[in-house]
Amino acid sequence: MDTGASRERDFNVTTDHRQQTPDGNEFRKGVQGRTPYSKFKRVHSSFKSPLQVPESSKVSLEEEVAELQRRRQQLDSEIALLESEGYDVEELEHHIDKMHEYNDIKDIGQSLLGRIAALRGTTTRDLYSHFGLELDD
Repeated sequence: MDTGASRERDFNVTTDHRQQTPDGNEFRKGVQGRTPYSKFKRVHSSFKSPLQVPESSKVSLEEEVAELQRRRQQLDSEIALLESEGYDVEELEHHIDKMHEYNDIKDIGQSLLGRIAALRGTTTRDLYSHFGLELDD
């Protein structure tokens, strides 16, 4: 019969964090932490991100806000210029939606051509000419 004591003995569970962290030879025999004991200090050092930003390139919050406001003014002026040339925002959004739909359909077509090419043991390039398609398309 399986008892709680036998399960605990089988897993050798410990909650003493001092014994799980290597600090000299404080390890109990049979219990290992995530990183085995090593004489090299860097194994147990804290993580250092490879994407560290030097102090000189950090921008203050005020500078960042000012840059975002400049960018917003620039975009507003570009929108005003397009509207003065007769473009309508809703019409442009409609064209963008149609382009997304076109790209989705084209991606599905490319996938199907790839599957057909794999089944026939040929290349997609060969299927383009077979179906009368342009390679630039």
